[in-house]
Amino acid sequence: MTVEQHIWGATPEGEVIVIYTMRNALGSEVQLSNVGAGIVAVRFADREGNIDDVVLGYRSPMSYFGDGACAGKTVGRVANRIAGGRMTVEGKEYILEVNNGVNHLHGGTKNFSNRLWESSVEYDRVIFNLVSEDGDCGYPHEVTAQVVYDFDDDNNLEITLLAKSDGTTPVCLTNHTYWNLSGESSGEIFDHELQLNCSKALEMNSVQIPTGVLLDVEGTPQDFRTFRRLGDDIGSEFNHIRDFAGYDHFFVVDGWQRNILGEVGTLRDKRSGRSVEILSSQPGCMVYTGNWLSCGCPETKSGGRYVNYAGVAIECQGYPDAVNHPEFPSVLLHEGELYCQKIVFRLRN
Repeated sequence: MTVEQHIWGATPEGEVIVIYTMRNALGSEVQLSNVGAGIVAVRFADREGNIDDVVLGYRSPMSYFGDGACAGKTVGRVANRIAGGRMTVEGKEYILEVNNGVNHLHGGTKNFSNRLWESSVEYDRVIFNLVSEDGDCGYPHEVTAQVVYDFDDDNNLEITLLAKSDGTTPVCLTNHTYWNLSGESSGEIFDHELQLNCSKALEMNSVQIPTGVLLDVEGTPQDFRTFRRLGDDIGSEFNHIRDFAGYDHFFVVDGWQRNILGEVGTLRDKRSGRSVEILSSQPGCMVYTGNWLSCGCPETKSGGRYVNYAGVAIECQGYPDAVNHPEFPSVLLHEGELYCQKIVFRLRN
């Protein structure tokens, strides 16, 4: 395993944007950037041995700031939506930015994905660090966050998400990579097949907030317990799939145990023979089929523009709006506690 680092660009303020390339014995590569502590490329072979980039991203490093898609990046303080931008923590109400319809999404427009993180290489891993001050984007207390990337010679990409706080505050971090296993410029992912170890999904209301009800997925368009083609029911009316223009739903991982790495599922592409096996310590995952990617995405790595459904994000995370649902697994981080979650992508062909 080797890790190379190069200057990729600079912000208008003169801050350096760095790109890191992790390369293993198989010739596979993972490229990372300190913009949003994100993944900007993943290259590995198909069944014929052809190596392609299979994650969505942009040509210019500056395009990673403020992109609505959050392509490849680390989002927080709280991934997903908080209803109405309001939450109560230890009896005090906080009003957050409303940046997604009537809701607060991914920590706001200045969330962790739109920050330049401190970064370094330690041995054969890449480490990113960020300090989020008290009151940042409306959240209470200071949080220090760290994202660690490891990549091995078996094509296993491991992401460790860490955080500490000097007081009680919600923290829920995830990685927002979009996969297209046929190649990042190959068009829609309708023929990709997804399998999830999830027998329940959250019922959603019309503005994409969970009602609190856990739906049994058996026999529904959200039944991915065995491999199911993503395009088959993407226009279904079930649980607002059509209203959301596709899948943008949270699935609950069967048998989840806190702080235990479990198998979430597998995404595969029969055309290329590639697959990604997904493991996580998080209680569920958000499946988003890139329903709005054509709306303002910057110029892509291949010099074009992404169409809707050009990639699928499988975001391992806590429950949406959990801070307002005491029946959900808590996303509150208390002083003296360590937030530690892992996501593993096993790249296979």
